[in-house]
Amino acid sequence: MRNPLFDASVSPAAVPEADARGPWAYLWWLVRVRPWPLVLAAVLGTVWMVPLALVPLIIGRAIDEAGQGSGHAGLYLWSLLALALGLVQALAGAGLIQAAIGAEAHAVSTTHRVLVRHVVRLGATLRGKARSGDVAASASADVESIGNAFEVIGRTIGAVIAAVLVAVALTVTSPVLGLAVLIGVPAAVLGIGPLLRPLQERDEAQREQMGIATSQAGDIVAGLRILRGIGGEAGFAERFRRTSQQVRRAGESAGRMEAWLQAAGVLLPGLVTVGIVWLGARLALDGTISAGELVAFYGASAFLTLPVSTATEAAETLSLAKVAAGRVCTLLRLTPQADRPTDPEPLPAGTLGLVHTDAGITAGAGLLTVVTAPADRTGDLADLLTRPGAHPGPTAVRLGGVPLDRTDPDELRVRVLRSGPSDTLFSGAVREELTAGRDRPRQDLDRALFAADAGDVVDALPGGLEARLDEGGRTLSGGQRQRLILARALLAAPDVLVLEDPTSSVDAHTEARIVDRVAALRAGRTTVVFSDSPLWRSVADHRLTLPPDPSPTRTPTRTSPTEDADPGAPDRPAGVPS
Repeated sequence: MRNPLFDASVSPAAVPEADARGPWAYLWWLVRVRPWPLVLAAVLGTVWMVPLALVPLIIGRAIDEAGQGSGHAGLYLWSLLALALGLVQALAGAGLIQAAIGAEAHAVSTTHRVLVRHVVRLGATLRGKARSGDVAASASADVESIGNAFEVIGRTIGAVIAAVLVAVALTVTSPVLGLAVLIGVPAAVLGIGPLLRPLQERDEAQREQMGIATSQAGDIVAGLRILRGIGGEAGFAERFRRTSQQVRRAGESAGRMEAWLQAAGVLLPGLVTVGIVWLGARLALDGTISAGELVAFYGASAFLTLPVSTATEAAETLSLAKVAAGRVCTLLRLTPQADRPTDPEPLPAGTLGLVHTDAGITAGAGLLTVVTAPADRTGDLADLLTRPGAHPGPTAVRLGGVPLDRTDPDELRVRVLRSGPSDTLFSGAVREELTAGRDRPRQDLDRALFAADAGDVVDALPGGLEARLDEGGRTLSGGQRQRLILARALLAAPDVLVLEDPTSSVDAHTEARIVDRVAALRAGRTTVVFSDSPLWRSVADHRLTLPPDPSPTRTPTRTSPTEDADPGAPDRPAGVPS
């Protein structure tokens, strides 16, 4: 089964650029992108709601016909008309559900794809500009809130049209009652307005706390093994409990305001109904309206509670959608740190050397270089070697003699690849995950799996390469995930491959096999491995050791195999051939 993420028809690239100037601009952009589900929902919502408004009026006419003693023909006619309206309403209701769900699905899927596309554009920049919890909350809660707003719009438009129709009909019958409806119903809706602003503020506060809690939960899960090793589980659990209680209190605050809003949605239209019924009864006693018209007025006033409650629901849903769209726009307005240079320099053909003069890293073209550095520096160093703009200021990294910030980003993505512990496995078939949807010869795939010692991982899955992985490869062990991620990086076959602790989660025997096989597979291509493993150092063409506290007076060292064996041999400055 093909992974739909790689289907061009639903690719994020197929979505137009979003209007992220503000929440209302973004919601209106969603309408413009695909208006027909929303238009159809509005039409069907009107066809579904109008019969509800007309039935009380028809029943009132039927009662008057029966009271006049003019025979059963008129009564049968009005009864058949009521039946026909019921059938129309049933059919329109069935279609309304489909159209409303279609409009909701459009808003949800389009927002998901817009977010995915922008997150990919930001790349590693996202880590420093937004919390992971904000991204996760936008992809789940915010997207759901936007979809809910699109689901309710069709019913709301139908409710407004039906309410206007009822007001007109009542005005024709009795101008006094019609005026009461025209004043009372809008007043009931407007009476809900003062509650919307506090609800929106409390929803924003809850959404902020949810983002913080999600970020903390992700950090704890990612570092659970380390936390257990240092005995920090209890401390972090207590910290998360405090954060979750803040989320609970924010949710309770928003829930109380939502309850007041729901109560107002019942009370205010109820008062309008009571007032109209009281006024209609007085008019009936005075002989101004007939008994059938009184029944019609009562039924119509009872019906008006539905449009008002629907408008209340729409106001609440749109308030939540505005908050959610604002959060989405905040993410969409983030910009990558590294812009495309105005006049990029092309990289030379063939193998490329990689040099970082400030850090003292020199990776010769076509060679395997192993860098041993403090654990807290490896991530930053890997960023510096592969990502322009990883730190402010002019770059000290040269790739094939070309400054890294002068290269074309598209060419850089093709020829340079970094793979490390932050990489993840997406859901879908194993083959699609390894090849990213590209057609790759089976022998290349087999070679990459062999070099990463991941053949047994694939063979153990039901269906082999066609087996489906859960998001993040949750059903795999840490070592299995790491080997599949390494196989994916090797299959990409970039000119320069930077690996960050590629065998930290496997045992020594497996690591020995991987080290030898990767060295053989990458022979003749530039490979940089950040690792303190002696197995990687044993196969390295060059080895560098970086000090824990780099300063201008201290230079990184590189040793040869004989120097490794002789602890008393002096270090050589980086860049001096061994």
